[in-house]
Amino acid sequence: MTALETDLSAFQAERPRLISIAYRMLGERAAAEDVVQDVWLRWDRADTGDVANPQAWLTAATTRLAIDALRKARVRREAYTGPWLPEPWLHDPADDLLARIETAQQAELALLWAMEALTPRERAAFILHEAFDTGYEALAGVLDTSEAACRQLVSRARRKTRGGPARAGSAPEAIMELLAGIMTAYARGDIGQIAALLSEDVVAISDGGGKARAALRPLMGAAETAQVMHALATRKPPDRVPDLVWMNGRPAIGILDGGASDFLMTVTPAADNPSRIGWIYVMRNPLKLPL
Repeated sequence: MTALETDLSAFQAERPRLISIAYRMLGERAAAEDVVQDVWLRWDRADTGDVANPQAWLTAATTRLAIDALRKARVRREAYTGPWLPEPWLHDPADDLLARIETAQQAELALLWAMEALTPRERAAFILHEAFDTGYEALAGVLDTSEAACRQLVSRARRKTRGGPARAGSAPEAIMELLAGIMTAYARGDIGQIAALLSEDVVAISDGGGKARAALRPLMGAAETAQVMHALATRKPPDRVPDLVWMNGRPAIGILDGGASDFLMTVTPAADNPSRIGWIYVMRNPLKLPL
């Protein structure tokens, strides 16, 4: 095996993990793939004979490039029309490659959204430590700082992402039941039935990106959310029933016909009452919907 073939083999073995790190950092699939492609170019140019641990080298390179990319992305997101939501990752749960990409923890959309409150370095520390079991010594090497500083970064990230309306780690069956309930209530146009499925502090966010009809701010609370959903239910319904799909490792529903009514939606159970919805995600932006 030539040196190039050895380098390519080492990189390909790590590529799903690197994409997963970059996607969690950026919340955008194409941007994550761009970061990992840049990592390959650097790896290809590096003197890999001196690299004792290819995984550590590639992880550090991916994380540092993703931190830089996130800083630039946040400048662009300040001018985004309406709420910005992470791009969904639609997949077949039986797909082995994507199952390997979703290592350790699922890249849950509720958590990705909550991580927008973190600084890029807090986000990197949190992702590597919590989702990939990276120890503080290794984390210090990746972020070029001390172990004590890394502990502080992770601690701050935990505090900032704790206590929101979303309940991470929910069973797919629970999400599927809530989705079925909300679609039944929506189809009936029953505002009382809709409200009964929502937690008092539910947050509903729709992302149209200025390219599709969507609320220009998050809906807060059961009363407001139920009222808006009821108003939508009384309008002309979509041409067909939404399909059940898998998105970021969790059930979702959507219409993906390439038309004006396309959307993807998922929910997360409330932290204090899993039988009610704590967070609603609706993607309408056609640039973020799978083709």
